Amino acid sequence: MEYLELGYFGLFIICFLAATILPLASEGVLLLFLASNFDPITCLLVATFGNTLGGLTNYFIGLLGKPDKLKHLFKKPQHYTRMIHSVDNYGYWLALLSWLPIIGDPLVVALGFFRVKFLPVLLLMMIAKFLRYYLIIFIWNS
Repeated sequence: MEYLELGYFGLFIICFLAATILPLASEGVLLLFLASNFDPITCLLVATFGNTLGGLTNYFIGLLGKPDKLKHLFKKPQHYTRMIHSVDNYGYWLALLSWLPIIGDPLVVALGFFRVKFLPVLLLMMIAKFLRYYLIIFIWNS
């Protein structure tokens, strides 16, 4: 468990990587840090910051895509139109789901892909990730 030896930097790295497409569980690592008597507030801030930066990496990967090219992958044009309509309707609010396992990371890639406004995505993603880690720490300390 070398990331424990790295201290908060180790927690940052794991939380950053867990927000990418790598199959890592940052929640378990956070609990390990708490069990090792690391400061809960510092862990909360480091985990949130690392996981948010990892999520932004996904967003920027999405920006590399070309939405016009996606239209050709749909057999029926109305499916593409419905998807665009959903992104237009919910837009940056979808970033609140970025903390979810399995769908959260691809969702953030999609937000970048469809050029959803950066600042609201950043703020809502950070809030969602903060609340997830806060809840874990709150339950741990109860």
